[in-house]
Amino acid sequence: MKALLLIDIQNGFCPGGNLPVPEGDKIIPIVNRLIEDGGYDLIVASQDWHPENHGSFASRHPGKKPFEMGELSGQPQMMWPDHCVQETADAEFHPDLNTDAIDFIQQKGENPAIDSYSAFRDNDQAAVTGLANYLRAQQVTELDLCGLATDYCVKFSALDALEMLPDVKVRFIKDASRGIDPKGVKQAIAEMEAKGVGIISSRDILRA
Repeated sequence: MKALLLIDIQNGFCPGGNLPVPEGDKIIPIVNRLIEDGGYDLIVASQDWHPENHGSFASRHPGKKPFEMGELSGQPQMMWPDHCVQETADAEFHPDLNTDAIDFIQQKGENPAIDSYSAFRDNDQAAVTGLANYLRAQQVTELDLCGLATDYCVKFSALDALEMLPDVKVRFIKDASRGIDPKGVKQAIAEMEAKGVGIISSRDILRA
């Protein structure tokens, strides 16, 4: 059972959104091609789904600006612009994404007291989303990941997939993803590869 996991391909992370990843929308034609021609048995997507009072928002911390480091529940926390607030257009999937093909959507980031980069669990690793159990129930043996952003939600999702689904082959699709910081992207890819995530391109899949 081969699955494709699409990470946070939402308006908020694309140009025009509240927390845009540079060229975030450029991955969508590639992702749609993977959905159509990648030979996947299952298409799964994660969706950042924050309450409006989420503690990772700089607006909740007087004197803090977006992209400054702060603190949340006693832990260091990057302060983000308000983004992907539940039931807003910013939280919706990008309109060009082929959402009709998605079999399961895992929402995340709903607890205002902790951030959730990974599609599998909160950043403090105390609470899981249920995605790992879903993929186990579907008897997934191969999991390819892509989306936004490489240096945050994609990386942490890939690393959690390795740990929480030890019998599943996990691969990161480089050209179907974009990151926030070029240096951070390079470090994220190196970390994923060092931990055992396969690094591939869409061409490797579509050629096969």
